[in-house]
Amino acid sequence: MTNPSNTILVVTPHPDDAEGGAGGTIAKFAKEGKKVVLVVCTNGDKGTSDRTLRPEKLAAIREKEQLDAAEVLGLEEVVFLRFPDQNLEDCREFRMALCRQIRKHRPDLVVTIDPGSNRYIRHRDHYNTGRVTLDAVFPYARDYLSFPELMEEGLEPFNVREVWLFRPQEPDVFVDITETFVTKVDALYCHASQMGSPREEREAWLRERSAETGEHIGGGLAEGFKRIVIGR
Repeated sequence: MTNPSNTILVVTPHPDDAEGGAGGTIAKFAKEGKKVVLVVCTNGDKGTSDRTLRPEKLAAIREKEQLDAAEVLGLEEVVFLRFPDQNLEDCREFRMALCRQIRKHRPDLVVTIDPGSNRYIRHRDHYNTGRVTLDAVFPYARDYLSFPELMEEGLEPFNVREVWLFRPQEPDVFVDITETFVTKVDALYCHASQMGSPREEREAWLRERSAETGEHIGGGLAEGFKRIVIGR
């Protein structure tokens, strides 16, 4: 595994996606003393089958759950973009919002969801988060003429050198999360509104999947990513 340096920006579609897809790795980065900033793109206001729960109430619940999970993981900061759930679009507003966070935090590594993780049936928010994050990384965050508004805010262009995609079709980086696996599950279960199965069942399933991924590094529990290096 390569060793990213000090600042990691994680971009996730909904509250709970980062924990499920990369929670062990995120916890490991934080434990190593890295600055980890989480950007949550949507407010998650559609994620329930409870017909008595209004969208605005659900959004507030999920934001609090995300803050609780961030504390468990040891994150430096959580940024809520608060785009509506199931309505995330590949648009200028979204690209600029992500570019703002990239230029502000100037990360050594950007971690986001693989937009191609499911070819036919996929959550549109997942696809657009991964796709627009990659577009924001290159070329929009790099080029000062892309968003003059950001220059007026004092946010200079920035070249991201490396991206890791979680839930990838073709992983080529594997992170040993044996020591942070329980932290991952603890953070995931902060999202109580989304956890339909008992912890014991979900934890056993996650452990089995992580062990399968761990075979790529000779054993233990692991998470896999697709690594993209931009330039040299």
